[in-house]
Amino acid sequence: MNVSAPLTPFNSPAEQDLPMILETLPDPAVEGQGCPRRTRQQIDLILLAIEALDLGGSEAILAFAQELDLKGIIKDRVNLWRMRSTNPLRRANIRRPLTIMEAKALVVISCYLARRLTVVIRQLLMINQQMVEKQIPLEQNLRLSNYLERFRAHFRSRMNKRRSGLMALNSDDKLNELAVSLLAQLLFCTGTAGMQRFWISLFDGEVE
Repeated sequence: MNVSAPLTPFNSPAEQDLPMILETLPDPAVEGQGCPRRTRQQIDLILLAIEALDLGGSEAILAFAQELDLKGIIKDRVNLWRMRSTNPLRRANIRRPLTIMEAKALVVISCYLARRLTVVIRQLLMINQQMVEKQIPLEQNLRLSNYLERFRAHFRSRMNKRRSGLMALNSDDKLNELAVSLLAQLLFCTGTAGMQRFWISLFDGEVE
């Protein structure tokens, strides 16, 4: 092993090689080059909701990485998994930082996917509101029930239920609430300057 070689963790691309789309997101005033814990959690959960909405969600993430010229950051499925596994709530948590550039790339892709799914997201939120107002069990609507069921399955298979942060999410009802709140966040991403506003919200309370 050549210990004298400079360390270049995660093969971060040089600044001059970064796609211009990432420049639309401001650099947060956080210490170091890694994202805070809450930021990593939220990005992973947003992607989890997208996967529950779109059965081809994982492939779509990689496809948008190619389309948006982000393959230099999100190279392949394994690379994507490593980024998402920086979420400390995951079963297979990887103790490495999620860099700001990696986070930007994931947020850009999440927002583009949210825009593609805007109609579906609006419809599910409307259905949920109507059923709550009429006090009808959510599982009685097939479309909403399918989304909630997929989200719960994804969440339980990938997250470590022993983590203290997950103790409050030990029931179907609690996970349903989380799934619906993530739909609202996805809709937020599709609005005017939604991508920038969502990005900034990920660091609320984290900046100096």
